[in-house]
Amino acid sequence: MGELPAWDLSDLYGGPESDQLGKDLMRSEQRAQAFRKRYAGTLDELDGEALGAAIVAYEEIHENLGRIMSYAQLVYSGDMTDPEVARFFQSMQERSTAISSDLLFFSLELNRLDEAALAEKLKAPGLARYAPWLRDLRAMRPHQLSDEVERLLHEKHVAGRASWTRLFDETMAALRFPFRDQTLTSAEVLNRLTDRDPEARQEAARSLGRVLGENMRVFSLITNTLAKDKEIEDSWRSFARPVSSRNLANFVEDEVVDALVGAVHRAYPRLSHRYYALKAKWFGVEALPYWDRNAPLPEDDDRLIPWRDARELVLDAYAAFSPALAAIGKRFFDQSWIDAPVRPGKAPGAFAHPTVPSAHPYLLLNYQGRTRDVMTLAHELGHGVHQVLAAPQGHLMAETPLTLAETASVFGEMLTFQAMLKAESRPRRRKIMLASKVEDMLNTVVRQIAMHEFETRVHDERRGGELLPDRLGEIWMETQSISLGPAIAFDQEYRHFWAYIPHFIHVPFYVYAYAFGDCLVNSLYAVYQDAEQGFAEKYLAMLSAGGSKRHRELLAPFGLDASDPAFWDRGLSLIESFIDQLEDMD
Repeated sequence: MGELPAWDLSDLYGGPESDQLGKDLMRSEQRAQAFRKRYAGTLDELDGEALGAAIVAYEEIHENLGRIMSYAQLVYSGDMTDPEVARFFQSMQERSTAISSDLLFFSLELNRLDEAALAEKLKAPGLARYAPWLRDLRAMRPHQLSDEVERLLHEKHVAGRASWTRLFDETMAALRFPFRDQTLTSAEVLNRLTDRDPEARQEAARSLGRVLGENMRVFSLITNTLAKDKEIEDSWRSFARPVSSRNLANFVEDEVVDALVGAVHRAYPRLSHRYYALKAKWFGVEALPYWDRNAPLPEDDDRLIPWRDARELVLDAYAAFSPALAAIGKRFFDQSWIDAPVRPGKAPGAFAHPTVPSAHPYLLLNYQGRTRDVMTLAHELGHGVHQVLAAPQGHLMAETPLTLAETASVFGEMLTFQAMLKAESRPRRRKIMLASKVEDMLNTVVRQIAMHEFETRVHDERRGGELLPDRLGEIWMETQSISLGPAIAFDQEYRHFWAYIPHFIHVPFYVYAYAFGDCLVNSLYAVYQDAEQGFAEKYLAMLSAGGSKRHRELLAPFGLDASDPAFWDRGLSLIESFIDQLEDMD
């Protein structure tokens, strides 16, 4: 696969013991204390320009803390099993939480400002720039608690939810999965589920399930504790449902998410059930064992794609759509913003970390040369390019809600897939590529909604008391069986597979954002195929908006509306058309 790149974090700091890091911590602490003394209890007295200046100072302190915590998170992601690295990460969390406690009053007081008084202040240009941020901040007003309770929740986070999350991460990173004469990391054993050898797939799946099962007590305890923690806070904040706080953070209405979940659930029979029945027929069986769900097709040559070829495939696909998009993407490869090798202790999976606007994003991958790894590269690079484009909005408004954050990543995957498919003339290879894409889309849409339904049921049932490991396994098996259909056969080890999903722990109810993004992109790509000129420019403008606009405003230039029930069916119809093509090839 060639030499894989590792990231260079020196653009943030030279090392955990660097003088600059120490100075930035000291400076942030002093500025936060001075900010509190200057502004606490005075916001209603400030005119618009003065309030705008206060937000500028607040943003600068938060960005400095963001740089520190981004660096700590990236170092920790590089090796979660090193005790010194873990200690550094924890100490940075604790210092950052203590410093930001002095800033907490600011958002609470802003939310207490009278609506009419704030509208008058917003006439000042210095404050008007932050109108989108104030709009989003004040969406939380109905759920805001007293200053004392908010401060308590903020300060206890580092010894509460954050510590349970760390326990999950370090437990997963330390697990080793026996496989033949080796012991594999979770990333490596999951990769074996796409091995050409069916015995290797079976052995890897059973090893994964067995080791997760052996650690089920700790995973169940973490899950139950965090679900109870969320229930308590949701109750205090008067959220109607467990998902409601996530929907508010995503600035998407409960009804829109319900419409998405309902549309995907209704589509199970014509999407996943139909495809896996087709795949079972290709494998000559009535039902595929679950470890063959993502198996290469029998005629697949299982070629490995070297890193340099993956880079070229993705950047060429981006460039065919927009040279400007590809030029930004190229910087990630040229300037060591990507960490690609699999290493013991490294965080599994993949992510794009935006860091802060004054720096640049970093990508973490576990690249092993499969076609899916190329798609993951295209996906994470989409995130990274999006984050670069949104950075000029500033630290407070660059971040995009999760529902829209998946747009550029999934669109980047689609561009790469369509470019690879167009370049391939051999029918056998086209069938393999199309099947792989369908599987990726089913994983992104059907499986994520099934996970959302698992998560919903777990949080709902947790309100009645702690869930035993067996009950968690039952809910997982029920939601997976319903979503994947009768052509997938399960065994007892599979009931433990819920435990390795980090999104349940890191960001509750994150997972539906993948389905939201995939369906949105499918609709967006259909508009692109029909567009004459100007689509790329509108697309780049949408990404550049960051968090300054809501989904209705961003999609309006493309004639799309996520609140329209037909919107989701339109997105799902693309997956259905790909399955139609595969049936025609059969």
